Order: sequence, then structure tokens, then C-alpha cells
Amino acid sequence: MERIYYAGDRFLTGTEVARALVEYAAALARQGSAAAIEIPVRHTDGTLGVVNFLVGPASQLVTESLDGDAGEEIVDEPLVARLRALTADLAPMHPVARPSAVEPEGTSGYDWTDEV
Repeated sequence: MERIYYAGDRFLTGTEVARALVEYAAALARQGSAAAIEIPVRHTDGTLGVVNFLVGPASQLVTESLDGDAGEEIVDEPLVARLRALTADLAPMHPVARPSAVEPEGTSGYDWTDEV
């Protein structure tokens, strides 16, 4: 479990959920953008709920790992996958050069060293 500190409050959620949220917030900050994301949380009385976080460049979002009796780990694999996909979409593009399968125009495959 992770405790998220945000806007003067704190929330318990799953470790993977918290980490994916922080990574997404960092990616948004790099882009100078913001988004609202709902994540599952465990309230102090043990009930489950949902909190809507506004994350972006000005977000002051901190997480803390909890050991012990924080309750059963909150798992939301579809949310984590969506946050990771959104984070990947915000990653800078890096061109990758691949060798061409086609010879450039004007080359015949002739070995010019045979003339020497």
C-alpha cells in the first residue's frame, strides 16, 4: 500500500496505482499539461472509495510506502495500464534509424574496386 499526500490531505491506495499516478503526473508536468484522474482509495474507516486528482505542472504529489496493517492491497490493473499508456503517449519522440531493405536509387551493386 502507498499513502498519497496531496492538497493537504492523504489517501491510501495500491502501490502500483500510486506509482503509475506519480509517473503520469511527472509526464504531464514535462509537457506543461494537466489532467484529472480518478483512483481507488481506502478511507480511514476501511471502506473503499474513489478520489479525483488533478495532476500536472503544479501538482505537489508525494507517496509513501506503508508496511503492516494498512489493509489489503488495492489493485486496479486496467487503471494502471491506462495510466502507463497515457504516460507513454507523453514521452518525447526519438527517431530510430533502420537499415533500408531497398537499395538507394542509382546503385547497381557494382563493386567499383574491380576497376582498380
